[in-house]
Amino acid sequence: MKNVDDLIDDAAELAERGLSKGEIADELNVSRETASWLVDRSGAQPADSAEAAATGPSGPQDIHVDWSTIGRDSKRLTHIGRAMADLLAKEGESVDLTVGIEKAGTPLATTIARELDTDMAAYAPAKHQWDEGDIDDVGGGFSRNFATIRGRECYVVDDTVTSGTTLTETVEAVKAEGGQPKACVVIVDKQGLDEVGGVPVYSLINVVGVGRD
Repeated sequence: MKNVDDLIDDAAELAERGLSKGEIADELNVSRETASWLVDRSGAQPADSAEAAATGPSGPQDIHVDWSTIGRDSKRLTHIGRAMADLLAKEGESVDLTVGIEKAGTPLATTIARELDTDMAAYAPAKHQWDEGDIDDVGGGFSRNFATIRGRECYVVDDTVTSGTTLTETVEAVKAEGGQPKACVVIVDKQGLDEVGGVPVYSLINVVGVGRD
């Protein structure tokens, strides 16, 4: 089981490879704030008072999800993708496009597209370019190597919901291209979302935090 020190080491390794803090958040399945905190700790940079107040003495309040035992095995990944496709199947037969959110949502979307007989699109979210400051200053986009939206009904696929920001961004991007997102699906939802932007969200696993007084 990984502890915070392990995650700090992982964040340091990823940062040394040149990944942005947003990409590190994606790789570790944590929030951007948590990724930033981990990277700062890996460089032994002292937290300023504002950061300490926001994160607390032990870091941001977050949950790390490690599904690499699924991701490293094509058979397991296929089975998980099929289970996710089963959650979407009730949305009807008019959907002919599956949108995978890069990076981890794309291989899942591949299986789902095969299972539900749809084309496939890929979306790179803004957080992949984010390091510091306002994420609104950077933008995401659809890959030209995959299908275009072209006003089609579609599903949106990702691996983990941490804050819901990336899922919301992708739904809005699909709508901006004239598409009609019918449903979203993820492996793990850390927020317990029912919908984003009026689009239902399905998950295989919901993580529920239980606090103490």
